[in-house]
Amino acid sequence: MYRSHTAMALALGLMTVGAPFAQAEFFRWAGTTDPQTMDPHAVNSAPVLGFLNNVYEGLVRRDQNMVIEPALATAWEVIGDGEGWRFTLREGVKFHDGSDFTAEDVLFSYQRASNEASDTRSWFAPVSEVKVVDDYTVDILTAAPNPIFPDSIANWMMMDSGWAEANDTTLPDKETGNYATLNANGTGAFKVTAREPGLRTVLEPHADWWGEVEHNITQAEFTPIENPATAVAALLSGDVDMIDPVPIQDAARLGSNAAVNVIQGIEARVIMLGFPHQAEALKYAANAGDPNPFKDVRVRQAVGHAVNVPAILQTIMRNNAEPASQLVSAAMRGFSEPNNKRPDYDPEKAKALLTEAGYPDGFSFGFKCTNDRYLNDEAVCQAITGMLAQVGIMAELDAMPVRNYWPELREDNFDMYLLGWSPGTFDAEHPIRFLAATPNEAKKLGSWNFGGYSNARVDELLPQIQSEIDEASRQGMIDEVTQILAEERAYVPLYIQPLVWGTQANIEVTQRPDNFFILRWVTVN
Repeated sequence: MYRSHTAMALALGLMTVGAPFAQAEFFRWAGTTDPQTMDPHAVNSAPVLGFLNNVYEGLVRRDQNMVIEPALATAWEVIGDGEGWRFTLREGVKFHDGSDFTAEDVLFSYQRASNEASDTRSWFAPVSEVKVVDDYTVDILTAAPNPIFPDSIANWMMMDSGWAEANDTTLPDKETGNYATLNANGTGAFKVTAREPGLRTVLEPHADWWGEVEHNITQAEFTPIENPATAVAALLSGDVDMIDPVPIQDAARLGSNAAVNVIQGIEARVIMLGFPHQAEALKYAANAGDPNPFKDVRVRQAVGHAVNVPAILQTIMRNNAEPASQLVSAAMRGFSEPNNKRPDYDPEKAKALLTEAGYPDGFSFGFKCTNDRYLNDEAVCQAITGMLAQVGIMAELDAMPVRNYWPELREDNFDMYLLGWSPGTFDAEHPIRFLAATPNEAKKLGSWNFGGYSNARVDELLPQIQSEIDEASRQGMIDEVTQILAEERAYVPLYIQPLVWGTQANIEVTQRPDNFFILRWVTVN
């Protein structure tokens, strides 16, 4: 059995644009970020997981309306009084190399994805054990009842245990890489036939795929194009069939061109500022070595009041984004209505808070930002740098490609940073687990909590939120956590990122609010 989320899907504003089904075609698309690996367990990031959803599959998946549906499992049900979940596997599924998919591959994929070498290990914090019942039945036991578990594993992808062992890739290696970094062997609708990192990745249909074929693609090629103007030129010239994203400043111009379609929506991703809660000293700029001012909640509050989010939305996002008050958008399950208010833009209040905290003349620090990950990310960071300067906080901006960014954050090389978060479960529990729980390797918690934020009450409430079945009680606990995060200004939520794609007029695609581009829903007319 599985639960329906139709109401949520309607709120998310699914968009499908294009032409009717046609003859088979070659499809080319471009994005700003190349997936840094073909290993589904090595890097927990949207560019990697979104791309690999075309190649690998999980026990469950999300449909065009973001509703959980069967994939490699045909059914699932609660075991006993909530001891875990029993998954019935789909029979006759073939990996791209022709191997059979069985319960042993599920067990192997759990052991691999939950290993400390994996960037996805936090997904399995609730899991106590995985048992193979027979070739096509698996029990996943949880430490406590976990009603949202099936929703939480839509991006947990199955690997072939035999293929991994034969190619010495039984564990992921996100630092130096291994065979699975450049090669793939999934069960998905498409298989990787060529991989040149930073240049192109070629996919072709998997002839033995178990699912119903809805696309008409004979071959697809992805090319990373970091320069927005170059991407637009490639779309207009017909060199590519789709670009993601369309630069905000070009959306209106492209929308008036009959040769292309501009598809716009709101993503599930909240863009925010993060702080080094545990660092003893600043690491960058003129005040490097001085005590860390961001440990004081008043300084973090000052940052919240100093950033003019409405101005960013108007000038940089061209009114395509929405302000964010918390770590999830209003379309997500668990959104806290009582805490639906973000800090007012008030530079005088920011200065007063800084003075109260002992920084009447401000201070300097290092601000880390991406320049190819989020829509207009570097421009947003430049604007924030100027706004902070108005209240005496002098940011030394360091914008870099995302392939260099995550290693810097994981090594604590920052004084403040930009982060975007899209909850894979479309539930408020997700960012609490990843961003707000005290980092704990053994419990697989807080794996993206780079600043080491910690609150005992948040840690106490998280397992209760994960196991509570009564919606009202659960929401009350989420409201409490959201209030704590706001009062302590654990992060400064900024805005919900817009989605703006561009396609040739003869292309039909589905735009989901997770910004995952799914090839099996593409038609070339």
